[in-house]
Amino acid sequence: MTALNVDTPAVPKRQPPRLMLAEPIMTMRGISKSFGDVKALGGVDVTVYPGEVLGIVGESGSGKSTLLRMMNLEDTPDTGSYNLVLPGHQDRNLFDLDRFERRMLRAHHIGIVYQNPHLGLLMNHTSSGNVAERLLIAGNRNFAELRERARQSLAASEFPTERMDATPCELSGGMQQRVQLAKAIALEPAVLLLDEPTTGLDVSVQALVLDTLKRLQRDRAITMVLVSHDLGVIRTMADRVMVMRRGLVVEQGLADQIFQDPQHAYTQQLVHAEL
Repeated sequence: MTALNVDTPAVPKRQPPRLMLAEPIMTMRGISKSFGDVKALGGVDVTVYPGEVLGIVGESGSGKSTLLRMMNLEDTPDTGSYNLVLPGHQDRNLFDLDRFERRMLRAHHIGIVYQNPHLGLLMNHTSSGNVAERLLIAGNRNFAELRERARQSLAASEFPTERMDATPCELSGGMQQRVQLAKAIALEPAVLLLDEPTTGLDVSVQALVLDTLKRLQRDRAITMVLVSHDLGVIRTMADRVMVMRRGLVVEQGLADQIFQDPQHAYTQQLVHAEL
């Protein structure tokens, strides 16, 4: 089994789970995906409720990042359905959308922060320009308004706005993640996807990034799906946890339940490795 990073950032203790509304904001059913002879996902179901943080954990190759790409409509499964509770998309399988429709839905309703900033940012454009690009895709064309909204979004992600004209190439890894975060939240998305957002960062920088995410979630009630192989990060952030192995969900439940009384042997291995 791949070793997991078990350094827990020194961030405030996770608060008790928020009450979940009866109606989910995201529903995925029967998501299967194979790459040649390799089955990446084997009939995965996902339910996410408004305002919660769902943590998805598993070793490398468990299928968690593939599943997140499905949520961001970057890929289409072999089988399965995907629904978000959004105006004009009720009861519609989002995998049936064409390329343009997917792009517009992502621009308006789904934000994502990648592990590798090069996937989410134009590295030679200014930080404010990266945020403005998302606003442009959504149809905003007023330069002064674009710049001001970019500044506000960068400030919300706790990026130093005096450096908003610096390019990501000039920034540290932690600052690059803040630019990604600012870009992701610029249009107040219905769902924010986080793919290993602290991997490769120093523990102190991890703590700052996670603290920013917790504040945004608290202040804006943003629904988040957080993928990580780091149980410390998941334990700090998540209300509920899905444990994945070899393309399957082997256990899921409230975070406290998963960490205090894991039922599946694989989950027990992960939790004991953290102790």
